[in-house]
Amino acid sequence: MSPNVEQSAERAADHRKGPRRRGGELESAILAATLAELAEVGYPALTMERVAARARTGKAAVYRRWSSRAELVVDACKLGGVPHDTLPDTGALRTDVIALLGQLSTKMASPLGGILRGLLAEMARDPELAGLIREHIHTAGGPATIHAILERAVERGEIEPWVIATRRATVATDLLRNQFLLFGAPVDDEAITEIVDDVYLPLILAPAPHPPST
Repeated sequence: MSPNVEQSAERAADHRKGPRRRGGELESAILAATLAELAEVGYPALTMERVAARARTGKAAVYRRWSSRAELVVDACKLGGVPHDTLPDTGALRTDVIALLGQLSTKMASPLGGILRGLLAEMARDPELAGLIREHIHTAGGPATIHAILERAVERGEIEPWVIATRRATVATDLLRNQFLLFGAPVDDEAITEIVDDVYLPLILAPAPHPPST
């Protein structure tokens, strides 16, 4: 028996010895175990059984909350996102976006970045995972975070409200992700500033291509 399998078996055998966990505490333990498994063995080798063993719980407890490993993995990766209560609020759109991209770059340089890179590579082989990533991977920074910053910019009168509903809104985070996938992390400050000053701000400050519908 390999060391990893043996360790997983030991974890599975003794999960009832510790204090009983419920609700959010148990879910947090399962999600943390999922990230640890992804970092250790990657998505192809990840199983619900391995996650349950690492979280020191039963497999049934995992399946009650997530029907597939794809759902579990995407929810676990959301833990690595930028919480809304830590979003930069410098008082200006430009510096907010630069600070946000800096936060995301730091996340990409962490173990989470390697996990996300591996998941993106698996999308072509796992349609369920691909669909969930396209729908929810705003976990590591995407529409959810950049929209919150743009909404504040609308309130300050820096941009027009119609921008938020267009593809222009997410160009900055899209370019950061592409830079990360092509060249690795961290994305340096000069590249972040170029994304914001040379591409993003000119794009979202430009007039609408046609009269807005509202």
